[in-house]
Amino acid sequence: MFELVTSRTTILRKTCSLKTNFMIQQSCLAVVLIFGAFAFAFAFANSRCLAADTGSAATVLVVPQSEDRPEDRLVVIIRGASGTSEYGQLFDLWSNRWEAAATTGGARVARIGPKTGADGTGDDASNQPGDGDRSSIELALREAAAQAASGKLAELWIVLIGHGTFDGRSARFNLQGDDVSAEELKKWLEPVSCLTAIANCSSASGPFLKALAGPNRVVMTATKTGAEINFARFGEFLSEAVGDSKFDLDKDGQTSAFEAFLSASRRTLAFYESEGRLATEHSLLDDNGDGLGVRADFFRGVRLVRKVQGEATVDGRLAHRFHLVRSDSEQQLSPETRKLRDRLEQEVIQLRDRKQSFDDENAYYAQLEKLLVELAKAYELSSVAAARR
Repeated sequence: MFELVTSRTTILRKTCSLKTNFMIQQSCLAVVLIFGAFAFAFAFANSRCLAADTGSAATVLVVPQSEDRPEDRLVVIIRGASGTSEYGQLFDLWSNRWEAAATTGGARVARIGPKTGADGTGDDASNQPGDGDRSSIELALREAAAQAASGKLAELWIVLIGHGTFDGRSARFNLQGDDVSAEELKKWLEPVSCLTAIANCSSASGPFLKALAGPNRVVMTATKTGAEINFARFGEFLSEAVGDSKFDLDKDGQTSAFEAFLSASRRTLAFYESEGRLATEHSLLDDNGDGLGVRADFFRGVRLVRKVQGEATVDGRLAHRFHLVRSDSEQQLSPETRKLRDRLEQEVIQLRDRKQSFDDENAYYAQLEKLLVELAKAYELSSVAAARR
């Protein structure tokens, strides 16, 4: 029975196992067993897969929205200037992986930028004047903001794949034509009200973290500062991890943006170590809005093992709720149930963080049990609704 409980429940069960009072242990165990039973029923509910159609290749490619999709997600893949054909082929490969993951996950896709052919040739016009790609980015984000405001867009992903530069004052992402700065991208994103995840996989991308950090927003950068100007490999490993469940660290059947970041960061470091080279990139993630970010070495698995300075919420919690390719059980959840689940889990985490402030341990576990029961009820209702479809 315990094997059927999701990793989310496992975390809660481990929290409960810390109790020393035998009767409280039994109470908490009963709740976990109940939740496990609901998970068992939930696992056998009828599943429905999300499908996405493909469109013709263009500077901006948008996959039409399915009429049966319970919520809409959009992935904007911005492929920058190649510099050389070798880099161009790498950037195309990484972009294609993101598109494949988004399509598998049932999200719409918008691709912006050049595409290099297998022979190294293509429409990369990085030396041509103009702001074609800049305009496409601004337009795509303006449309995303309008969709989010009308309730038609629930989640936005933005991926920047290419080269970056930093002149000591402003960081820029290199496009064909005029480049885009961190400040400009920040301005274009201000009207976007939905949950947003941004991954800048370019060199010198560090300043984008502070510029783009904000509420309900996940920001990942390949480098920690603008001074790390060498070619960044973080994007390669992130593109591999985001749609592959083998990088699922908490074993819930899906890879979150947080898990993809952790895996990509660790594999990037391992690359430099295996080559006997000094690492020239150090990736960061921010999702609490303070613009400081956190490194992957602060975690073992997905568990924080190093103390974070200040009183800010630990980065990673919001990013762990972003799943580009959702598991079968996650797809069964309605948008409303998922929001309720996320809220209750956040309350559990906050309660756990305050555990040491409780004078009465029984009061702590009483509150924990109440939240666990609410979680179990939410999953039960969702499984019943799925079985009726």
